[in-house]
Amino acid sequence: MRYCLFLIILFFVFPLKNSFAQRIPAERPKLIVGIVVDQLRYDYLYRFMDKYEPNGLRRLMNEGLVCKNAHYDYMFSGANSGYATISTGANPSVHGIVSDEWYVGLSDKTEHCSRDEKYNCVGNNESNEKHSASKLMSSTFGDELKLAWYKQPIVLSVSIDPSASVMLSGHLVDGAYWFDVQTGTFVTSSAYKTTLPAWVTDFNKKKFADSYLDKTWTTLLPDSTYVESLADNNSYERGIRGQITFPYDLKALSTIAGGKRDYNILRQTPMADNIVKDFAISAIVNEKMGKDDIPDYLCINFCATGAIGKQFGIASREMEDACLRLDKEIKHLLDFLDSYVGKGNVLVYFTAAHGATYPPKLMTDMGMPAGEFNLSLANTLLKSFLNATYGNGNWIKKFSDHQIYLNESLIQDAKIDIAKFESDVAGFLIQFAGVANVATASMLQYSNYVDGVLAKMQNSYYQKRSGNIVYQLQPGWAETTSNNSSSCTGYSYETHVPLIFYGWRISRKVVYDKISIADIAPTLSLFLNIALPSGSEGKPAESILKLQ
Repeated sequence: MRYCLFLIILFFVFPLKNSFAQRIPAERPKLIVGIVVDQLRYDYLYRFMDKYEPNGLRRLMNEGLVCKNAHYDYMFSGANSGYATISTGANPSVHGIVSDEWYVGLSDKTEHCSRDEKYNCVGNNESNEKHSASKLMSSTFGDELKLAWYKQPIVLSVSIDPSASVMLSGHLVDGAYWFDVQTGTFVTSSAYKTTLPAWVTDFNKKKFADSYLDKTWTTLLPDSTYVESLADNNSYERGIRGQITFPYDLKALSTIAGGKRDYNILRQTPMADNIVKDFAISAIVNEKMGKDDIPDYLCINFCATGAIGKQFGIASREMEDACLRLDKEIKHLLDFLDSYVGKGNVLVYFTAAHGATYPPKLMTDMGMPAGEFNLSLANTLLKSFLNATYGNGNWIKKFSDHQIYLNESLIQDAKIDIAKFESDVAGFLIQFAGVANVATASMLQYSNYVDGVLAKMQNSYYQKRSGNIVYQLQPGWAETTSNNSSSCTGYSYETHVPLIFYGWRISRKVVYDKISIADIAPTLSLFLNIALPSGSEGKPAESILKLQ
């Protein structure tokens, strides 16, 4: 009788114990995957919701932790500043990536945020795309991961764009890969590798880019269902080589003189996201990422929405179609991760480098306040004002990206107080139509602003790289030299982006508290109990850290 009772206990208790053990999440994820999309407005998640796949973006939203109020906390919300903030947990005032490029007074040259002549392109010896993270003034989450386990974690990034891949990864990573538009292959920098791994060479031999560019880009769904977008033929688009309506014969559009192929066309189509996803999966498999107890990290940048937004605008059918096709790529990637690593072993975060605004012409045609700031005219009038006030001279070195760089050497030689000179420029500029706020370098260096517009400007200001004058345009306004979708003015349509966590220990939850994108890197660091990136300013979000 006692023996039978013992067997009954064994029968019920041990399966229960094993089942309970299987439900206990792993101590830490085996693989972290960051998905960063270019120019993806927060409302895109819901605008096209009814058309998304059940297991793509809707899977992230239905099974993940959705942060509905995630923002960038600085003024000039350009793509590279966004990548750097995601990876470092810092604002541009600390990580130093104030824009895609900036003026350097000592050399009298414009400097790109990731170009570095000390290194070579690995995979195409003739390429001028030489990049490193040397100008990124903080460590990244990927760097800290490599340091924590002394180089053992595998840390990779992939993008169509080289600077995106570099900024999202960091200094110590195993490879920052990007798409080379000269050859239609993926390459990297000698800052990371001396030769391409065999699996990358094998991937390139398959000529996926040619395969995608042999296709015709048509709408994924019937044209009549694209009711959230403008008519296909409208006056607010630039198009691909001037073509602004579906279908797009990519083979014809990408074929140039001599029968050669212009691989840059791929960047302006949703197929750019296809090939990035293909490469990301190949990287995970061939590098055996997530297959041991030391966590690995892969950052994936989908940039088609950014390029399409520039060419067609955020209200175009092309943009809607790009979002629907991105959703399919997300589904494919999540299906793969669930099967290859396991949902309980992979931690995914999904966000965007920045948001976007509608073209000013569209806004004014609809009756909304908006306009275009004529950069050339403003430059001419400002120079005339300064010549009349201080005498003839080359007082302005550069006027772009909502910043003005002054000729400090000339000002010093003329024995003019720099703070007074800056103040005069600011006072003149604020009178222009479309200008909302102006700040001087002297203000941003010697004052501490805790909130409001000036705090955002200060978070964007890095003394060695920012201009003497920074200015904000009014909502809906953009510089005439800007693309037709982003104006970097720090308003919510540019700072408000999606942020979702999915997978390892993440329960379904909606968070309404305001969260900074700078919180991502320190939150990931605390998940793994490793050091925060060196310049980290973000606050690990309690609402995210309270896991199951």
